[in-house]
Amino acid sequence: MADYQYDKAVSRNIGWVTHDEQQKLKQAKVAIGGLGGVGGDHAIVLARLGVGNFNISDMDDYDVANFNRQAGAFVSTLGKPKSEVMLNTLRDINPEANVKNFDKGIDEGNLDAVLDAVDVYVDSLDIFAIDIRRKVFRRCYEKGIPAITAAPMGMGTAFLIFMPGGMTFEEYFCLDGLSKEDQIIKFVIGVSPSVQQRHYLVDRSSVNFLTQKAPSTCMGISLAAGVLCTNVLKLLLNRGEIVCVPRGVHFDAYRNRLIKTYRPWGNRNPLQKYMFWRVKKLLEME
Repeated sequence: MADYQYDKAVSRNIGWVTHDEQQKLKQAKVAIGGLGGVGGDHAIVLARLGVGNFNISDMDDYDVANFNRQAGAFVSTLGKPKSEVMLNTLRDINPEANVKNFDKGIDEGNLDAVLDAVDVYVDSLDIFAIDIRRKVFRRCYEKGIPAITAAPMGMGTAFLIFMPGGMTFEEYFCLDGLSKEDQIIKFVIGVSPSVQQRHYLVDRSSVNFLTQKAPSTCMGISLAAGVLCTNVLKLLLNRGEIVCVPRGVHFDAYRNRLIKTYRPWGNRNPLQKYMFWRVKKLLEME
């Protein structure tokens, strides 16, 4: 585009980052797994931050049920592939961006291509996509790629960062041998050990892990994007404290609470075992 100038487009970032750091962001490459819910917001925020290279992936199309939270969901995009819409959105923000679109989503066949030469992996796969999530995090660890997930939990967000050489996804979540429903519960309480959102869930029937049903809010999505992308910036620029597993952070805007969590042994921690039992009981009450 004749009117587009990268330096001018990101000029208001300067002050919070230096000119040299902004050039690092321009050269950085981020892979984003999933573009519905948090994924679309992550992609847009990182593009506006000035990240210049993306591998994006999603297999779904937009529908009306996405309107309450997903960045690319409009009447004009109904029925359109999420990856195609977000590809066009990223290039509309930065026409110079290098964006590779994996429009069939992530699977074992393209996993290495999705993660090729990326600096950070951003996890925004559907909460119920446990099997492929485990494979992606395992491959990130093997390739030495930091992997971060920030989940919208009610009207707040909780995030975890898995660093090369640190505690692995499998060591933290401990999912082997569990049913699909129990794996999802373990994932939820692992991401948000304090489970603050449980205090204001007014309709428990809205949660059914067997039918892959869970409520969401756009506030949780926006908070997740702000928290995650701030940490992506710190990872890419190698500055600022990185809180990595078994430590995590959960901020809940509804409860006005910020909780820093520490769970040695991950879901094997006695506190996590209790929370797993507690959440199971709550769900069984329906």
